[in-house]
Amino acid sequence: MTAREREATIRSAWAAAWDRGDVEVLDELLGADYRRIGDGHVRDREQFKATIRDTRAAFPELVTTIDEILVDGDRAAIRWHSAGTHEHRYLGVPATGRRVAVSGATFARFVDDRIVEEHVTWDPRALLAGLGIHPIGQDR
Repeated sequence: MTAREREATIRSAWAAAWDRGDVEVLDELLGADYRRIGDGHVRDREQFKATIRDTRAAFPELVTTIDEILVDGDRAAIRWHSAGTHEHRYLGVPATGRRVAVSGATFARFVDDRIVEEHVTWDPRALLAGLGIHPIGQDR
């Protein structure tokens, strides 16, 4: 798979999964032994798909935009941002009706034509602040 093909595959799969909730398309992008590392957790492919389903349930009109993708050999760096309105319970937080936005970066490693590992960085405090929640020990 060329760099251009990898970029197109990532864009297509992300749009299907994050924007439309079609998480099964990720089976075509992510390897069976996929690991997603971030926010203190390691998730496998099925756990990641469940995370997307849970997020979209709470933010039904969620839109995730890929701002930039750089592909070099078996690596890809993806800069992204997401926005949506908190319409249903999420992580134990009742719906607030607030529109929130977060941004982050994902660093992926391919083996053959599948992503087998991703490291994700984003600031969950931005999400909490957007929902009107200020974690204990944080300044307002």
